[in-house]
Order: sequence, then C-alpha cells, then structure tokens
Amino acid sequence: MKLAICTDAYRNLAFVEMLDKVKSLGIRGVELTAGGWGSCPHVATTALLRDDNKLAAFRGELEQREMEIAALNCCGNPLSPGGMGELHTKSSYDTAVLAGKLGVKTIVMMSGCPAGAPGDKTPNWITSTVSWPDYMAPALEYQWNEVAIPWWKKFAEHCKAHGVEQIAIEEFPCMLVYNPETLWKLRNAVDPIVGINLDPSHLMAMGADPIASARALKGAIFHIHGKDARIERGLADINGLLETKPVTDCENRTWNYVAVGCGKDLQWWKEFFSVVRMGGYNGWVSMEMDDLTMSLEAGVNTSIDVLNQTIGHF
Repeated sequence: MKLAICTDAYRNLAFVEMLDKVKSLGIRGVELTAGGWGSCPHVATTALLRDDNKLAAFRGELEQREMEIAALNCCGNPLSPGGMGELHTKSSYDTAVLAGKLGVKTIVMMSGCPAGAPGDKTPNWITSTVSWPDYMAPALEYQWNEVAIPWWKKFAEHCKAHGVEQIAIEEFPCMLVYNPETLWKLRNAVDPIVGINLDPSHLMAMGADPIASARALKGAIFHIHGKDARIERGLADINGLLETKPVTDCENRTWNYVAVGCGKDLQWWKEFFSVVRMGGYNGWVSMEMDDLTMSLEAGVNTSIDVLNQTIGHF
C-alpha cells in the first residue's frame, strides 16, 4: 500500500506550493478535490476541461515531481432535490471526464441522499426502523428505487465511457450508503464499478468495527482514507453516538475526528491494514486531516508517523 494525502488540508497553498509541501513530507500521492462540496483549491475543473494547455501544465507539475494522483474527489449530494443536486450532478460528470483526461482510474464520491418523497425540498436520511411510522418504508423505497439506483446506473455508464474504472463511495453518515450493507445494496443494483472508499473514522463514529467491516467488504474496497475518530469517554456513555453539535465544539461532542493514532492505537491500525491487505487491497491510503484538537502540522505529522508504521509493512 502507498501513502497519499487529501490535499484540502493545504487549501491555503497554491497548487505548486502544495505539491512541494506534500513532497517534503515524503508523500508521492495526492487525492485532489475536483467537485462536490469541496472548494477545489487545487483543481480548476472547468478551466482544465476547456484548455488543453492548462491541462498539460497541470499534469507537468505532477510529473516533474514524480507525484501521482491517487484519486479525484467529488464528494457531494447529487441526489439532493433542487439546485444542490443539479450542481453536484454536473460536477460529478465533469470530474469523471477530467479523470479520463488525466488517466486517473478512481474517483471518490458519496452516494447522495434524496428527499423522502416527490416534491420534498430537503434530503431525508432515514435511520430508524421502517416498521413505524408507516411513512418510513415508502420513503426508503422511493429514495432507492426511484432516485438513487437510476441516477447511479446512468452515471456508471458515463464513467466507463471516460475510462474511470472505480467509483469509490465513502460510507458517510447522512447518505444512503453509510455502511457495508448499503454499499453492497447499491453495488449489486448498479454495477461492479461501484465500490467503497473505506473511511474507518465514519464507521467508528457510528459504533461499527472497521476491521469487521473490512472483512465484509472483501472485493469491493477501491480506496481507503487514513482517518481516525475518538469516542469521548463520559460523554458518549451518557448521550450515545448520535451527534449534531458543530465539529468545532470538540470538548462537548460525544465523538471527534482525530489524527491517526489518537483514537485507535498503533496495534489497532496494524490489524486493520493487515485485514485489508488479506482481503486483496493493495492500493492508496489517503490521509485525511480533520483533527481540530491540534494544529494542522501536528496532526499531519502524527498521522504520517502512524500510517508509515502500518501500511509500510504491506
């Protein structure tokens, strides 16, 4: 496995400066945001698609530093009703075209979450039993069969037409795909081009065991985010893991995203990557830095140290 970094961590740096910074850390792979919710600080997708000279210059900066694009990221909600869904759908399609032009085979996305019924204006993430109230089951039926599966079938064909080989869907809370079971549901309904961007931090925050999840995802792991989460003692015990406080309110949240090794220890991460490798995955691990309990540099260095001690053995 090879270490990469999600470059939004260095959104304050220009593209070339970011590449030099990442290379100075001993990292040769970058996961670049090209659409969705991200601000796309390093990828001007529309401009690159319109201008072959800009595209060649962009590629050249990577090549002269012997760096690779691990994946293009386009995480958003293309299934949202209204303007957001339209915007994220367009950026998803554009990201696939750009990936094809750059020779990038993997794009990272989220499944999206539709409204609960035609005419609704807000996405509706249903996580309670469909047994009651009686509007729950029809809402899920609508979301999956009338919105999500048709959208993804069409998008999968678009990706194939542009040379994308893997759509790595991040199992994110508030999306239709948020765990292994829902990933398999979408993959089986759409196409094997759909797999997972396995982000253990989200599974931790929902109370799952990412090591067990990795076993259940054998054959469908297309990308991995090196990211940790910590269940906060004395808070989660009282209030559980459902959490709506802002991520900036670290002290009062029942769980937080933290640098790798600050949630689960080194032995846990060694076992995680051992199981992942045993299941056949030997690709990129993109470190994602969202720890607001420490400085950016401290978080990046802490994460690199742990990840180098784990993925370097496989």
